[in-house]
Amino acid sequence: MAEAPLVLITGASSGIGQALAWRYYQAGYRLALVARRTELIQVWAQAQGMDASRYAIYGADVSDRDQTIAACAQCLQQQGLPDVVVANAGVSYGIDTAEREDLEVLAQTYATNVIGMAATFHAFVRPMQARGSGKLVGIASVAGIRGLPGHGAYCASKAAVISYCESLRVELQRSGVQVITICPGFVATPLTRENRYGMPFLMQPEAFADKAYAVIGKARSYAVIPWQMAWVARLLRCLPNALYDRALANRPRKHRHRERVDAMPGQDPRKP
Repeated sequence: MAEAPLVLITGASSGIGQALAWRYYQAGYRLALVARRTELIQVWAQAQGMDASRYAIYGADVSDRDQTIAACAQCLQQQGLPDVVVANAGVSYGIDTAEREDLEVLAQTYATNVIGMAATFHAFVRPMQARGSGKLVGIASVAGIRGLPGHGAYCASKAAVISYCESLRVELQRSGVQVITICPGFVATPLTRENRYGMPFLMQPEAFADKAYAVIGKARSYAVIPWQMAWVARLLRCLPNALYDRALANRPRKHRHRERVDAMPGQDPRKP
C-alpha cells in the first residue's frame, strides 16, 4: 500500500499555517509541522483527535536559518521527502525609519519572511529535482504589491518573497519542481488582530486554507486570495503614484512593535 503524501508547513502553530495543516490532514496527507511553539501544535493536534502516526512536529525559529535547515533535515530523515512544502511562517510589525531600533525590526522581518523561506526550501530543492516532482509554496501577501504607511518592513519583505519565488520558479521550471506564490489578502489571524485600519474582504483562516489548497492542487504559479483582492491588486499596480499617495494620505499607520497590544514587556510578540 502506497504511503500517504507528505506536506511540510512552517508557522504551523496558529493562523493560516494551522488552518492549512488541518485542511491537508482532512485530505489524507501526512504532516510535518514546523514552528517555535511546538507545545501549542501538540495541544491543538490532540484536541482535534489527529492520528499521531500521521504527523510530526519540529521545533525551529524560522528566523534562524540553521534551526530551519536542521528541522527540514529531520523531516527528511524521519518522514521522507515532502510532496508539498509551504513556507508560511511570517511576522508583521510596523516600523518608523527615524527610530534606530526599528532598523533591527526590519532586519528581523527579513530574517523570518524572506531568508526563513529560502532556508525552508533549501533542504528540499535538490531531492525534489532528483525525484522530478514537488511543490514549493511561498506565502506572500497583497501587501507586497504596493507600500503602505508604517508598514515598510512587511511590505518590502513580501515584495521580496514575490520576486524570490518567481526567480526560483523560472530556475526550476524544467525540473518537474513547481514553485507557487500565494498572496493572501486580509485573513483573521494574530498578525492582523491589532490592525487599526479597515480590512476589506477579511477571510477566516479555514476559508483561506480551502482556497489555497485548491490553488496548490492545480499548481497555479501565482494566486491572490480571495478573488476580490486580486482585482484590488491589479488596480494598485496600475494606479499612478500621485493618486496612490493621495488615497493613502490619511490611512492609519501600522502599529510599531512596541505599540502592539500583545507585545508586553519581556514578551516576544512574534506569532509563528
